[in-house]
Formats: sequence, C-alpha cells, structure tokens
Amino acid sequence: MAPAVGGNDTDLLRVQLESLMVDVDDFFMITCGIIIAVMQAGFACLEAGAIHAKNVTNILLKNYLDTFICCVFYWALGYALAYGPGDKFIGAGWWASVGLPAERNAHWFFQFIFAATAATIVSGAVAERCNFIAYLIYSATISAVIYPIASHWVWADGGWLAEMGYSDFAGAGVVHMLAGTLSFIAAQSIGPRIDRFKNGAPPGHSTPLVSLGALLLVVGFLAFNGGSLGHISHPGDSAVVAQVINNTIMGGSGGAIVILLASRIGFCGDKKWSFMNTINAGLAGMVSICGGADQFYPWASFVVGIVGSFVYIIIHHSCIKLKVDDPLDCTAVHFGGGFWGVLATGLLTKNGVLLQMSHESLEMLWHQFAGAMIIMVWAAITGIILFYGLKSVHLYRVSAQEELQGIDGLSHNEVTYPPEAWKMPTTLPQGFQNENAVIGKPSYVSNLNILHKQGKFYPQRQTHDNMAFEMRGGRE
Repeated sequence: MAPAVGGNDTDLLRVQLESLMVDVDDFFMITCGIIIAVMQAGFACLEAGAIHAKNVTNILLKNYLDTFICCVFYWALGYALAYGPGDKFIGAGWWASVGLPAERNAHWFFQFIFAATAATIVSGAVAERCNFIAYLIYSATISAVIYPIASHWVWADGGWLAEMGYSDFAGAGVVHMLAGTLSFIAAQSIGPRIDRFKNGAPPGHSTPLVSLGALLLVVGFLAFNGGSLGHISHPGDSAVVAQVINNTIMGGSGGAIVILLASRIGFCGDKKWSFMNTINAGLAGMVSICGGADQFYPWASFVVGIVGSFVYIIIHHSCIKLKVDDPLDCTAVHFGGGFWGVLATGLLTKNGVLLQMSHESLEMLWHQFAGAMIIMVWAAITGIILFYGLKSVHLYRVSAQEELQGIDGLSHNEVTYPPEAWKMPTTLPQGFQNENAVIGKPSYVSNLNILHKQGKFYPQRQTHDNMAFEMRGGRE
C-alpha cells in the first residue's frame, strides 16, 4: 500500500478521489468526442447521397480529409488562439501544443472535433463545383483562425462575449451560426451550379445514403450537446447531461414532425410527405437546442424545435429567391437554426423573457442578440475575405467542362469520346441523330456534354430511369 499523504489515510483517499474524478471527466469528454466524430460520416453520407453520382468520390474525400486537415491546423494554431494564455479577445500560447499541460489533452481533442464540425458544414454549401485546392485552404483557415477566435470570445476563461453575458451551451452561435454564415458567403461567392435555376434542383442519387447520414447526425448531436457540459463527476452532472440529451431529441422531434405535416398539407410547397424537408427540419430543431440545452424544459425544447424548423423553411426559400445555390441547405439548417437557438436561449429557457419576465431576463435576451450579431459579422467579414480571395485568384471553382463532366472524372462504366466530339458540335457522337434526339440505349453517358459552336455548354438531362437522355442542343 502506498504511503499516506502527510501520514493521513484520509488525505490519500481525497487525492485518489480527485484523481479519479479527473480521469472520469477526461474519459467522458474523449468518449463524447469520438461519438461526435461519427458526424463526419453522417455529413459524408448526407452530402454524397444528395448530389450527382459523378461527384461522390470528391465529396467523400473532402469529408474524410476534414478530420485530418482540421487536426493539423487546430493543433498548430487553432487551440492556441482559442484557449491559450492571452487576453479576452484572443489566445496566444501553447502553439503546436508546446507547453500544453497534459491534463488539457482531453479538452483539446473535444474542441478539435468541434472545429472540424464547423469546417465540414461549409463543404455541403459548395458541393459539385468547388476546387479541391480551395477546399484545403478554406478548411485550414476555418479550423485554424475563424472558428477558434470566436470560440475564445465565448468559451475561454475571461472571453469578452462571455463576460458581457452571452451564453451558448453547445455552440448554437459559435459553431452552427458561424458555419452557416460562412456557408452562405461561400455559396453566394462561388455561384450556382450550371442550370440550377433554369431546370430546378437536381435530385440526389441515393436516398438510402441521405437517410443513413441523417441518422448518424442525430446520434452525433446527442453527444455534441451532452458532452458540452465538459465534466460528469460533479454532483448532479448526470442529471444535467440527461436533460440536455432529452431536450436535444425533443427539439429534433418538434422540427421533423411539424414540417412533415406542414409539407403534406402544402405549406412548404407541393402537397407531399417531403423526405428532405423532414430531415433538414429535424436537424434544424436540434441545432436550435444547442444554445440553451441545459436550461430548457422538455415542452419548451419541442416548441424551440418547431420554430427552428419554420426558420429553416423560410431561409431555404429565401436562398432560392436570391439564387444562392446551397445544395445541402447548410445556410438554412445551421445559420437559421443557430441564430434562432441563440435567441431562444434568452426567450424560452427557465429564466428567459417568456417564462420569467424581469430586467435580468430582458438584459439576457439583449446580450444573446448582441452576441449573435457580433459572431455573424465576424464570420461574414472573414468569409468574404476568404472566399472572394479564392475567387479573385481563380482557385475557387472548377471549370465548366469539369463541372458538367463530373469532378470525379469519367468512371470506368462511362463512354469516353475523343476531343473532337467536344470541339465539333456538328459531328455528333454515334447514337445521336440530332441535337434534340432522345436516346434509349442502355449506356451511362450521363456526363457527356456537347460544346455548341457558339462556345456554350448544353448538358444532358438524365431521366428517372437512368437510361434515356435528352440532348438540349441550343436551348438556353
């Protein structure tokens, strides 16, 4: 038996108990971080299933690399800016983990996963036309600078927004609203996919992948919010974590169920049981809970999720009106749900304005609104510099030919035509009788495009049976 500390067995027991509490807390954070990392698989499946098959490899590679790219840059710069010794505006220590205390490693891992999540969200907004080099640059920048500085303001000891009175339990503003703002800037600056607002949104190629991705995100959200407490060894911690998880799923339930019914009665467009609206509304509902997940009553969580889902629908249609092509509705889900979640923290939590009107609750609501606007402005300014900077040096978007052919390139089961088929539109490939012919042969030439003699691309439109294609030669 080890010798007693100070000759007192009680002191030894206290030291061992404190050590055990630290170990339990670290294990809790690491375990939650690992579960949150599964959200990368969720984003990958959701994005891959919602886009054309010709771009799936590209989007999967980006989602796979997010974890590793963000790891390196968050390790080198991000954590130091977020939590290193500094002032109330920015951290300035522990660069590349130099001097980082060993007891902070679990915290580092958990926060790195949050940074990777923020960066991953943006990839869906620019899917199917973003250059791979641009992806590497924006993922590194978001995880190294943009997200860490905002998180320092809110979650670091002495952060100026936290001291002002802004509260954000699990990142409604710091993670989701920030990433949603970046997503809007990214999608607006890169421009819509070719023909997106002429022929409507192209259907995704795999409904099962979309569904699997959404389910993985639901699982990840439970750990995302539950783990945000940061410890599990203090008295009452398990009750708080359970409340957070229950509130999170209640928010998702409110969003998904209500928008499912609203879609069926025609509130969201055509009268149908809308698959994508239901999925995104559920996610928006869970995003909305992040701001005050530890302070909502269950019924309030359900209401917050409902409102968050309608905010999602409004922003979804607003983006279409503005001709901003966001294939995965990253802006609507994450900015909409995140912004509403920040405000809901001041409205519907136990001490919120709608449940306990007082000078203090009104002041809290004002701090929530002010904090949301500050984070939004920070994300907008840095996003404009980042994405318009990439655009100005022609690194942002792939060429029209690459986009139409598919960023993955021609796969083994696609027919390759010689260069002259692109240069001489009057000489059509075998199997086409004229520029408006409909063919029904069992081939997979879904990426073939004919370059019109005026120098414009006219892509094929693939029909539902994946075998007949209409050549829209000369039609704008």
